[in-house]
Amino acid sequence: MTEISRPLALVTGASRGLGFALAEALADTHHIIAVARTVGGLEELDDRIQKKGGTATLAPMDITKADAMAQLCRSVHDRWGQIALWVHTAVHAGPLSPADHLDSKDWKKSVSINLDAMSHLVPYISPLLKRDGSAVFFDDTHGGEKFFGHYGTTKAAQISLARSWQAETVSIGPRVKILLPRPMATHVRARFFPGEDRSALALPSAEAARLLPEILGG
Repeated sequence: MTEISRPLALVTGASRGLGFALAEALADTHHIIAVARTVGGLEELDDRIQKKGGTATLAPMDITKADAMAQLCRSVHDRWGQIALWVHTAVHAGPLSPADHLDSKDWKKSVSINLDAMSHLVPYISPLLKRDGSAVFFDDTHGGEKFFGHYGTTKAAQISLARSWQAETVSIGPRVKILLPRPMATHVRARFFPGEDRSALALPSAEAARLLPEILGG
């Protein structure tokens, strides 16, 4: 298939971890719009996608910048009209900390990336998905656990918003899916558990392969 004939998949947080792996896997059937701040990671992703005969549009942008996201979505609309899929994996993982020692800088960054960005991403991207598209979010069970104040609180709030959107769109679309990945050997997890034996963790590529049928299913 050519770029024009393939459906479009927008992946936010595509430069590493599960987002990188899912973007690479989706490139077999979709043209990928890869969004992340890390240019090097996006370029590596593009190289891999090209080697397997796929195509990608790289968007080295910060999802917390509402104006930048508005420009991206307008450009996507003007060029292609719509997207088939939005996969949201961008996240900030603040270091583990007792609740009474939360670092204000990490707290603000967690709120900005994990939660505040949703306030413009959902309104901007929803019209591109139209009735038949799908938006995919990834739940995490650490909310409410000790020392997960930064990440757990903001991630749980993000998923709460996703569940509201999911309930609102059952009859009118787009489809909103909330999936639960297995523990993976990612940069995010390494920040939480630096001394962990990573040999027991799933590789992001393997987890992407496992989740792909759920992501692409009706």
